[in-house]
Amino acid sequence: QVQLVESGGGLVQAGGSLRLSCAASGRTARTYAMGWFRQAPGKEREFVASITWATFTTYYADSVKERFTISRDNTKNTVYLQMNSLKPEDTAVYYCAAARTSGQIMGADYWGQGTQVTVSS
Repeated sequence: QVQLVESGGGLVQAGGSLRLSCAASGRTARTYAMGWFRQAPGKEREFVASITWATFTTYYADSVKERFTISRDNTKNTVYLQMNSLKPEDTAVYYCAAARTSGQIMGADYWGQGTQVTVSS
């Protein structure tokens, strides 16, 4: 069992930055790929970024490339999402995800509770 707790969401103006954190707990948490999904009102949950646990290989949605950076600290079982140049269309609930995969997270085995990110124009 893996528990995920997100933090760092909030309200920011367009062009601003936020950093999300997700702390994982559980005996095997550090062996999971971790990442972020988001869900805007009236839309389906979509992939944002993920990072593998061994090689730290990163994957990004096209909509966030060059603006968002995912990283992880396996000593703290924590994954981060640095979000720069935020746009109003980035407004969503952001969910931390963990999955047993050596590649991109396509579907999570575990989810966090979500953190709201609101970007004002």
